[in-house]
Amino acid sequence: MVSLGYLVGVVPVVIGLFLFGLGMGAWDVGMNVQGALAERRLGRAIMPRFHAGFSVGTVAGALIGAGMVALQVPVPAHLLGVAVLVGVGVPLAVRGFLPDDVEQDKAADRAGPGRRGAPLKALHAWREPRTLLIGLFVLAFAFAEGTGNDWIGIALIDGYGTSAAVGTLGFATFLAAMTAGRWFGPRSLDRYGRVIVIRVLTVICLVGVLLFVFGTYVVVAFIGAVLWGVGLALGFPVGMSAGADEAAMAAPRVSVIASIGYCAFLAGPPLIGFVGDHFTVLRAVLAVAVLLAMVTMITGVIRPPVGTSASPAPGPPAASDPRLGG
Repeated sequence: MVSLGYLVGVVPVVIGLFLFGLGMGAWDVGMNVQGALAERRLGRAIMPRFHAGFSVGTVAGALIGAGMVALQVPVPAHLLGVAVLVGVGVPLAVRGFLPDDVEQDKAADRAGPGRRGAPLKALHAWREPRTLLIGLFVLAFAFAEGTGNDWIGIALIDGYGTSAAVGTLGFATFLAAMTAGRWFGPRSLDRYGRVIVIRVLTVICLVGVLLFVFGTYVVVAFIGAVLWGVGLALGFPVGMSAGADEAAMAAPRVSVIASIGYCAFLAGPPLIGFVGDHFTVLRAVLAVAVLLAMVTMITGVIRPPVGTSASPAPGPPAASDPRLGG
């Protein structure tokens, strides 16, 4: 609808974007619940690697978009091509998804709020203090990520007087650091646990933001961008894993956490822009440091609840399922 509405007017585009966002939101919840299921089956952290794939897809989409512009491919044709690829690729991809832990879900349903049915599960999740706090935790890291994605390049250009090419390179450096952190970070989670790792990484992110803002020299700002990206890398995916610790309530809790966290992507860019109009974009980035400093006080909420663990669900060994790999 977006691609064809582009030829007609703004109303079809708005409707299409709304439907696109609705579908993406539901799909995002499903992917994170599936990632948490894979973690339970494997008995080790792997969610950040799924989010690393998301980051790689973001870069790939941006590069493809730039290529389409360079080749002067019409926007409707480009978007239709993407729609076809998604329409064909997603149904094929979900065939490799793991089946739900049906027996575990039933047992949990009999023991807790799950017995009330799916709609009431969702309402119950919105009243859980731990779920809401995890949502705030995820919001802080989503804000840090969104600010980096949207404003690092502009902050380098306006604050350090660099060229547009250097600003773009700074953004790419940040994104590469975040992707690397998500790919290599799960081992530290398995070894030291969520809370200590996230607290250390939050400090690293804070140092990175401060270096980026007050570094004076471009090279120091680039070092700050690297620390910023690495430091925030695990926050969002670990928050999703924490929301899905209990299988029976995984979907409603992840949906609540995602709804709260995604508010940062909606409100973050205009907030930085508003503050930037008064104090420069570079100084406005300090909002990331303020929010992350506050969230360190609630990092303990991502600790698995008593009675749950990251160990595999009862059943055949994880390696017996070829979809999980080794």
